[in-house]
Amino acid sequence: LFIDRINHLDNLGWRAQISATNPCGEVPLPPYGACDLGSLDLTRFVHGPFSDSARLDLDALERVTAVAVRLLDNVIDASHFPLRAQQEEARNSRRVGLGITGLASTLIMLGLRYDSEEGRHLAGQAMRRIRDSAYRTSMELAREKGPFPHFEAGPLLERPFVRRLPDRLRQDIRRYGLRNSHLLAIAPAGSISLLAGNVSSGLEPVFAARMKRRVRLDPRHTIEFEIEDRAIRLWREMGNSGLPPAFVSAPEIAPGDHLLMQAALQRHVDQSISKTVNVPPGIAFSDFASLYREADRLGLKGCTLFRPTPLRGSVLQALNGEDDLPRHCEACSL
Repeated sequence: LFIDRINHLDNLGWRAQISATNPCGEVPLPPYGACDLGSLDLTRFVHGPFSDSARLDLDALERVTAVAVRLLDNVIDASHFPLRAQQEEARNSRRVGLGITGLASTLIMLGLRYDSEEGRHLAGQAMRRIRDSAYRTSMELAREKGPFPHFEAGPLLERPFVRRLPDRLRQDIRRYGLRNSHLLAIAPAGSISLLAGNVSSGLEPVFAARMKRRVRLDPRHTIEFEIEDRAIRLWREMGNSGLPPAFVSAPEIAPGDHLLMQAALQRHVDQSISKTVNVPPGIAFSDFASLYREADRLGLKGCTLFRPTPLRGSVLQALNGEDDLPRHCEACSL
């Protein structure tokens, strides 16, 4: 965690100090803070997957963002809290965290590699549209129901993230306020991504086309499931063989490209992004350390580096040979 940057960019930085994340690590929070998170499955907004006319419906993404913000705002009032201090913190800031999941699966459907400049550009474009729609909706909610109790137009509008919002939106926030102090976060989204048909989780690349996932039932018992990424399954259901040309697995992506994708989205996210950078087991310590320096240079708020070892193991394991399948090629009919 680059905690100085987290506090410098925090929308409530003038009145609150953050020193840690919540226990699961999704969001940096002040004392007694709570996270109210949701994710938009980007794969549901893809039209014409694996075709020349494939596109991401950004207008529909904006519309659904507005609904999601209203839902998450309602969760605050519907929730019960173990401690009064938690209730007061949640309802005084009305912090929510709307993010995305299925990004890598979406890029595969659109024919864009995760580690390409085109893939990063589209991801940033989508997140910017979500940002503007979320803040616009929160402003409209403030007009309907009142702003969050700790709202102060002067200091909030001078916070670095809010200053990057469109001018017209900033003018409306000054006039009506915001219902929520924070609106955006990209969580790991592992469990809900499984429930959504095993789309790629959060902003992570696809770990493998097919894999085994280990689930712990209790301290002594685990079971394994064989699962397939939704984009790969759709590709095969459409009568194709091999792997889509845009498919690239997490271990195949250079660590620096992992960070570049996170940076493409961070500019449009007012809270945090959960990101795991997969590095090879034999990486030199100096190279390992340099990735943290690169994350700092890119302006990130934090990141996790994961180096697999026999002792540490992993939750996911690629099925042997699956990622050695040929990419689809029209010329050679693979």
